Amino acid sequence: MLRRRLLPGLAGAAHVFVVSTANTAAAALPIPSAPGPLLVPRFIGSAATADPIASYPVPQHPHLAPNGRNNMHNDAYATDAYTGPGPLGRAPVVTTRSYGVEECATEAFDAAGRIVALCGNLRGPVLRLINPRTLAIIATKQLPPRNIRPGTSPLSDLCGGTYFYLDDQDRAVVATTDRHVVVIAESLFGFVQRRSYDVSSAVPSTDCLIALMPDWSGRIWFESGNGIVGSIDPDTGRVRFVQLAGEIIDNSFAVDETGGVFIVSDHALYRFDAGPDGTPIVTWRQAYDRGTQLKTGQLAQGSGTTPTLVGPDLVAITDNAEPRMNVLVYQRGKDSGGQPVCGAPVFGEGASATENSLVAVGDSLLVENNYGYKDPTSTLLGATTTPGIAKVDVVDGSCQVAWTSNQVAPTSVPKASLATGLLYVYTKPKTVLADAWYFTAIDIRTGRTVFSKLTGTGPGFNNHYAAVYLGPDGTAYIATLAGMVRIKDSY
Repeated sequence: MLRRRLLPGLAGAAHVFVVSTANTAAAALPIPSAPGPLLVPRFIGSAATADPIASYPVPQHPHLAPNGRNNMHNDAYATDAYTGPGPLGRAPVVTTRSYGVEECATEAFDAAGRIVALCGNLRGPVLRLINPRTLAIIATKQLPPRNIRPGTSPLSDLCGGTYFYLDDQDRAVVATTDRHVVVIAESLFGFVQRRSYDVSSAVPSTDCLIALMPDWSGRIWFESGNGIVGSIDPDTGRVRFVQLAGEIIDNSFAVDETGGVFIVSDHALYRFDAGPDGTPIVTWRQAYDRGTQLKTGQLAQGSGTTPTLVGPDLVAITDNAEPRMNVLVYQRGKDSGGQPVCGAPVFGEGASATENSLVAVGDSLLVENNYGYKDPTSTLLGATTTPGIAKVDVVDGSCQVAWTSNQVAPTSVPKASLATGLLYVYTKPKTVLADAWYFTAIDIRTGRTVFSKLTGTGPGFNNHYAAVYLGPDGTAYIATLAGMVRIKDSY
């Protein structure tokens, strides 16, 4: 995804941030439901039987926490696929906690299975440590406040408050609104800031940091909204960068073991590699059809996907073509030139757009339609967005649509469980009875909806571009505009 947004400056002093009590009362309350839970089904379908599905084993990045718990998109390849289980619909129990007006859109899991979450509230970004069973807040670090940018809604601004990653030492590496990259560890007393890298020499005050990832050698790569791509030497703090002319970036990125860094702008898909001194070098560039307008359901004109690495040699994105959006697949090798492999149009004419990452399972890609979502008012009073979740198979150099589901997922970042064979999405069917939100499981092989579990009703249950997450024990989590939802099987 989801998604939106030299002389070094390096501060090595440690700062301790103690356990927060400010949200204790809010954390003890559930997300309030609007009227209507008794008017809609609480559970649809039946419990599933796990049917594991094979996929290419994503190599473990040496500088990230274990796959499945290190960043919004699960691993360095941004596959959004877990090797572990998810709920099977066995009398699932829904637990919620309200954090007030706050959404913890990006989550990871530390070695103890606790949730490390980058949240956004009215003041700005905040890092939280959350109990995975009770959803109570354990510790908090308030980050630098949000910068209100003219013409940009705080509800769609990705600057310094959306993407972070958990490194191999269980430290959160976070981009801040004041153009720093901070490294924050856990301690008995809460959070401890270990490092701070100043990248303001590369990113001007009129711009902002969007996303971070390390490459396989340990350099910290960053990208800015106005098309700056840079790297930081983690030992010296030295910053190197390049500027993409006339292009913006609104999504996260993926990296692979060959040194490739895969970034999509609003005009083209790139592979970058580090030069001898660490300066980002454009290895290849492939322009795509960016369409003629910003479609309803997107944050920027162009691809709404983080590049997804497929198997040992492919990378995939969506475009913004008209009348139908396409899933596009390219060669990703250093010497491949990013040669196009295939593409396939998805969803209906004049009604296709996505702002969430593709899911990679084996030689297949799963894509969600977000067309019609403008802001939280798009799902009020029984309204919803355009249906569509599709599976595209890459077979002998051809892209083929295997199935299309009519489930409606306004903005969720879907996730796959290879252990269960299910795709998990957050859905909102159109209804005149209540604004009902469901945790929904779809059979990856067939596209059949297996079950849907009601999480709640009303705007407080809108996930607004946040992802579905699966914890180490198979429990599912979804951040909403008012807190967190937890779904766990009873048996």
